[in-house]
Formats: sequence, structure tokens, C-alpha cells
Amino acid sequence: MILTDTHSHLYSEEFDLDRNEMMQRAINAGVSRFFVPSIDSNYTTKMYELEKQYPENVFLMMGLHPTYVKEDYLEELAHVERELASRKFYAIGEIGIDLFWDKTFLKEQQHAFKHQIQLAKKYKLGINIHCRDAFDEVFEVLESEKSADLFGIFHCFTGDLGQAQRAISLGMKLGIGGVATFKNGKIDQFLNEIDLKHIVLETDSPYLAPVPYRGKRNESSYTLLVAQKLAEIYQLSVEEIAKITTENSKQIFGI
Repeated sequence: MILTDTHSHLYSEEFDLDRNEMMQRAINAGVSRFFVPSIDSNYTTKMYELEKQYPENVFLMMGLHPTYVKEDYLEELAHVERELASRKFYAIGEIGIDLFWDKTFLKEQQHAFKHQIQLAKKYKLGINIHCRDAFDEVFEVLESEKSADLFGIFHCFTGDLGQAQRAISLGMKLGIGGVATFKNGKIDQFLNEIDLKHIVLETDSPYLAPVPYRGKRNESSYTLLVAQKLAEIYQLSVEEIAKITTENSKQIFGI
């Protein structure tokens, strides 16, 4: 059984004391593919070190996270462009719009999102979308860039059925993680109306740990718990969930 965690911040400081043990727990749980999103230039070196340590398992994205779009965002976008030109990445991410913490840089976030979508098209890569309190704003940018070469993952999808269908119509798969196990998560109520071919698994570790670890540090081994929840929802075996969602991930990342 091969499980794929399509979104894990393995370089996070929260893993500094036990990263190797955490990785081994994940591999023991069947998680052998880890896709790692970029946040900003401060984490690039750590990402490369992680890839070097786990070359068969760790696959990197490049991008500027919306909550890190500040006064210097053009410099950060220039860093993204330099890295993309210098080596192989498997997606542009995580990118998008976040209005939960701060609305100050909305225009800059919109510009950064649109620009990075265009970079994804240039390099024929998928995108990995971060959206928080910003569905309308994210969809506005996606609609403006809608084309046959726009595809990717709507990371940590927390919307309703209509928003899920809209995301899919724009070439996105839905990244499903710990929220699907929450009593108030709501997405578990309609997921069975979404064809499994549109779903990929993720943890967003160290954030958003699934039940029974909610509120604690998340880690990639918990991808298995998400798969078990989807097995309940879709009335399939965990092995079937693993196989289908891993195949879906290959369509986005090309590997």
C-alpha cells in the first residue's frame, strides 16, 4: 500500500527534535511519497537538505505563501523565479489568498497569486492553493486564468459542495486532510457526492491533526487516519483509497 501526503511542512521547526523518527513512522504507516510546499525564501535551504536526505520520498514545490506576502513580496517572487529556473520542482505552491489574519496586503496577495499561476503555466506545473476566508477572491483569480493548462490541488479544502464542484471545474483536485475527521468539519457530509478521482490526501503537518490527535502536532503518518476516514465515507477499503488517491496525485505532480 502506497499512501501519498500531498502537503506536509516537513522542514517545520516543530520537527527539529525528532524529524527522522517522524519520517520513519510515516514510512512504516505506508506513506512513502511526501510533497513539500514552499513558504518563503527562509525555508529553501531546509527544503533542499530534506530532499537530499530522502531523495526517494521527498518532492519539492516552489512558491510564496500568501501570509508571507509583505512589503518585500516582489523580492520573494524574484527568488521563486530564480529557483524555478535553476532546478526541478513538482508544483508551484503553496500559493493563494489568506484574509484570516490580515487584509492589509490583499492587492499584493492577488498579484502574487496570479503571477505564480502564470509561472506554473510557463513551467507546465500544477499549483497548490492556500485559501482561508477568501473563496471569492481565490475563485476570481482562478477564473481570470482559466485554461486547459491550469490544474492543481485546492489544499486543505474546507468549502461546501458548490465550492468543491467549482474548484473541480477549474482543474483542481481537492486536498483532504484532518478536517474530514472533525465533528464540525462538514466536508465529510458531502464528500461521497464527489467522485474519488478528484481527491488527494494530505496532512498539512504540523498543523490540523486529525481526530484523535486534534489540537496536537500533526505528522505525515496520520495520512493513514485520513485514508481510513475516506474509506468509511466511500465504503471502500483503505488500500483502494490509497491506490486511487496516489494515482490522482501522480496526475498533478507528474511523478
